[in-house]
Amino acid sequence: MSQLPDPARAELAPNGRLRAALNLSNTLLISTRGPDPTGVAPDLARELAKRAGASVDFVPYANAGLAADAVVRNEWDVAFIGAEPQRAGDITFTAAYVEIEATYLVQPASAFRHVDEVDRDGVHIVTAARAAYTLFLQRTLRRAALVEADSLPAAFDLFIEKKFEVMAGLKPNLAANAQKAPGTRLLEGRFTAVQQAIGIAKKREAGAAYLAAFAKEIVGSGLLRDLIDRHRVEGLSIVR
Repeated sequence: MSQLPDPARAELAPNGRLRAALNLSNTLLISTRGPDPTGVAPDLARELAKRAGASVDFVPYANAGLAADAVVRNEWDVAFIGAEPQRAGDITFTAAYVEIEATYLVQPASAFRHVDEVDRDGVHIVTAARAAYTLFLQRTLRRAALVEADSLPAAFDLFIEKKFEVMAGLKPNLAANAQKAPGTRLLEGRFTAVQQAIGIAKKREAGAAYLAAFAKEIVGSGLLRDLIDRHRVEGLSIVR
């Protein structure tokens, strides 16, 4: 694909600036923070800006929920966040371009072996508030209860300090946490896979159409695979 058509450019990069919302809690897509962040998502934003003949301004958020909320305040033009039904009222999402498995981390004494065993009465699952996998659990859990912390690090602190039996999270992040807490282990299986997409405010139809084609192109052309390899990211599965 070449330069953006004028209607799409006007919606994606008004005034020659493309404002890209980043979810800083997703360390698989954001490798380093700062005014000039690195990672798969920042590089995709730079590619979009280049095609628009525009500069890119990164708009960071502590979690995906805050980024999604900001669409009604017109704080960004595109967002790289998980595509969840709760966020689709105000945002048009592309098809997912990558997904990340979500599973559970348990204490050494836990009898659980598989994710399907966890949804039981009396079980408390520590999780990060407003994460896409937390929204999924809110919709699907029938018996277990969620204990929500402000962030993934805060959830891990609760899991360790209060000795909750189960913690939910993205598999790569939980694997890293398990290294900090000897004896803890990941359960077999996954309870969902968080699908990462590119979002744009509703009613920006020309921009949404271009983003839909862009999401397909980055997968088919090999650009996405190149970025994942360049940033040495493990745990991202390309959605085809």
